[in-house]
Amino acid sequence: MGSDAEREEDVAATDLFRDRFRLCTISIAEAEAKQNDMEISQPIMACISDLAFKYAEQLAKDLELFAQHGGRKTVNMEDVILSAHRNEQLADSLRTFCNDLKAKEPHLDRKRKKGTRKQDKATPTVLHIPDS
Repeated sequence: MGSDAEREEDVAATDLFRDRFRLCTISIAEAEAKQNDMEISQPIMACISDLAFKYAEQLAKDLELFAQHGGRKTVNMEDVILSAHRNEQLADSLRTFCNDLKAKEPHLDRKRKKGTRKQDKATPTVLHIPDS
């Protein structure tokens, strides 16, 4: 268990992250509203940012559970796609994005040294010294 100071530091970091997330969400909502010649009231902006943060928290928990269920400690792209299973259009977009990323990755073909495993594992147990 962590000390009280560590817990307070974690809470402070979480609060800072939440505040930054909310500011970014509000900024995006304002930009979208401006682009579409709309106005959004401040209470609605606060509600949108709170909902987005709560959604992100739940998504993070789901992704963590999907990875654990897969016997992994790291979330992968398949976990993200699985999280969108209720929204077919989003899942399709994520699959397309994933395939595009894979297509852009350089294919590194590692060449294996020639030789058998027996040769690699074989160690001489007797050393022969020729007569001089």
